[in-house]
Amino acid sequence: MSGPAWLTGIFAAMMLTVAVYCSGRLVAARRWRRPTEVDADGGHVLMGAAMAGMLVAHLRVVPAGIWEAVFAAGATWFGWQTLRARRGALTSPWRCLHPAPHLAECAAMLYMFLALPPALAARSATTAMSGMTASATESRFSFLALVLALFMFAYAVRVADRLTARPPALAVTPAGRDGVTAAGSSLGAAPSPAGRATAGSGRISPYLAPRCAALCKIAMGLTMGYMLITML
Repeated sequence: MSGPAWLTGIFAAMMLTVAVYCSGRLVAARRWRRPTEVDADGGHVLMGAAMAGMLVAHLRVVPAGIWEAVFAAGATWFGWQTLRARRGALTSPWRCLHPAPHLAECAAMLYMFLALPPALAARSATTAMSGMTASATESRFSFLALVLALFMFAYAVRVADRLTARPPALAVTPAGRDGVTAAGSSLGAAPSPAGRATAGSGRISPYLAPRCAALCKIAMGLTMGYMLITML
């Protein structure tokens, strides 16, 4: 991974912090029975650990092939949830109500593990041949990396804007066969402190630390965007 060592180290530390925090978040949510996006938090645990290993070599303890399978499964899950959300299907208060950005995150992780290594190898092989332009395949890889990086930065800015402008607008109210329906929302915004309803009851259960969840999404988007840019 290119880039200043100090900056790379900061991003790696930030990803480890996100992974540890989201792990604790899952434990706390279960213990205190406070709703949280279990799939999104679990995904951020895995992404944080994987990106820390990509940024700093001695933190790389899991083979790339395993990560590829993990993020392919994650992309399948969030892709299915995105289709369900488009169809207006009722969702669980413990499941991400806005899966599309997390689908993009999984796609970006797969891109970094699958598409970029061959492109970087091709670039290294042709470095000594001055005067040669990038191949069509390498240019295509660079274009995709740029698109994904811009999406990640835009995602982080959008979440930050929603976080500072007003309380994130996401909550659920008792209704439907599952006892909950979704209300409100913006791209990647964390649920509001008003919370989510406990399924099958009229009691409102506060969502677990919504602003901290939003900060994790911002950190994830910025780090992923940085990594994609440095790999161009």
